[in-house]
Amino acid sequence: MAIVKSPRRSVWRHSAAIGLSDRSLRRILHNDLNFHPYKIAIVQELNDRDMANRRISSEQLLEMLNYDGVINTLLMTDEADFHLSGYVNKQNYRYLTPENPQDLYQRPLHSERLTAWCRFASFGVLGPYLFEDNEGAAVTVTSQHYVAMLCNFCEPELGHRGIDLSPV
Repeated sequence: MAIVKSPRRSVWRHSAAIGLSDRSLRRILHNDLNFHPYKIAIVQELNDRDMANRRISSEQLLEMLNYDGVINTLLMTDEADFHLSGYVNKQNYRYLTPENPQDLYQRPLHSERLTAWCRFASFGVLGPYLFEDNEGAAVTVTSQHYVAMLCNFCEPELGHRGIDLSPV
């Protein structure tokens, strides 16, 4: 079967080669043969040298963390967008089913969303911080909003906790 020999060849090209409409071929592949399209995942290739470099870097980080006082300056931050309309990014959402459920998800073109930020460190969690304007409406995170968050939220909160992160 040509499909098995050339699975990366498009349905359109296969249909042209055998003289069948691509819609009919898709229907046959899906309904009769239970063939389903899968999205390719692109990942970074790792080799043996990369693993050795990761090990060395991890050991250096652990050594640095064990050094007196350094663990108190390790900070990790993350932020996430929460869509207020219930929208889910379809690129991050996959499911497998033997038959197409024909579900239809309608969403606005530009979904209103809220960005939340949080910082984790040895002293605990700092946040969450919601990026909003003075009226409480969600705003797009820009460098100005980020700097304002650092100055108006992070620095005072760290000060209340008695934490000084100034360079030694």
